[in-house]
This record gives sequence, C-alpha cells and structure tokens, in this order.
Amino acid sequence: MVLLFIVFGQGLNAQTINAVADDSLAFKTYKLVTKKDSTQKKYNPAIAIRRSAILPGWGQFTNKKYWKIPLVYGALGTTGYLFTRNLKQYREAKQAFILATDGDPTNDNQIKEPYYTVLNQPDRIRVFRNQVRQNVDYSVLFFIIFWGLNVADAAVDANLKTFDVSDDISLQIKPGYSPLAQTNGLSLVMHIGKRK
Repeated sequence: MVLLFIVFGQGLNAQTINAVADDSLAFKTYKLVTKKDSTQKKYNPAIAIRRSAILPGWGQFTNKKYWKIPLVYGALGTTGYLFTRNLKQYREAKQAFILATDGDPTNDNQIKEPYYTVLNQPDRIRVFRNQVRQNVDYSVLFFIIFWGLNVADAAVDANLKTFDVSDDISLQIKPGYSPLAQTNGLSLVMHIGKRK
C-alpha cells in the first residue's frame, strides 16, 4: 500500500514524499506531505474571459496586460466611429434619394449639399446609398470581430499566465544512436530542472 502511494505521489506536483526514520523499526515509513505554495494563488482564466466579454479591456486589466487596453479601445472606437459616420451618410443618402425620385420639384431644396449636385441623377444617389449601407454592415461586422478578438486575447493571456517559461525547462535536438536498432538518428531531449 505504501509503495502504491509512493508511485502515484511522485507524479503529482503538489505532493512530496518525506522519509521519517524510526530507530525502533527495521524499516523506514513514508508519509505523503502536501506542500502548498502560498506565493502562487490559483488563477481562474474563466474570470478574465467573462470580464472581457462583458466589458472590453476588463479581461486585459485582470491579466495585468494594461498596455493592451488602449489597443482594444482604439480598434472598437474606430469601428464605432465608422459605424456612426456611415449610418449618418446612409440616412442622408436615403432621404436624398426619396426626395429626388418623388417627382415633386418643390421639395428639392430639402436635399443636402453633396446630393443636390446630382439631383438629376438619382441612380448615382442610389448607388452611393447602397455603398454606404454596405459600409455600415462592414463596420458592425468588424466591431463584432474586434470584440471577439478582445475576448480571445484575454483567454489566451489568462491560460498562459501560469505557464512556466523558466530556464529550468528546455527542449534540444541532439544526435543519437540506437543500440537496439543499430542506427543513428536525431533525438528530442527535454531537460526539466536545473542544469548541473
């Protein structure tokens, strides 16, 4: 039973095996002792993901990646500005097209300046209206994409927050020889722990 605990206990990161020697016994007893690291608290990536989905930049703030917050708001602010500008142009072009094609020349003075110059060409107003409508759709699409990228960035940062990037871990490619197959080849050697 003790051997079973020793074998399975070595695979766990949070547990160590301490030997306790007793002079009256002829053998050593082993006891599993859990070691809690008080400096590293448990980090939950779902919190950063949820926060970033609720309010853009909140996930980056949770992950302590403060320099990304202006990038998030720059991308979302730009697409928001383009949406409002294109929506205003769409409404003006739509109204100008309605006034230009209604057949009533008395209300032609209500058409705003850029559209008044092409009053006799309502097809040009219609084409411009459709192009601006497409731009409105694109700006909404890019706003949603940037919001999604904001959430994805927070998720990736949160999941990699506890990733070990110390010098104690390395992966090297070394030439090797297999005595069983009697062939030469390349080996991937992974060192974990401090080098000697």
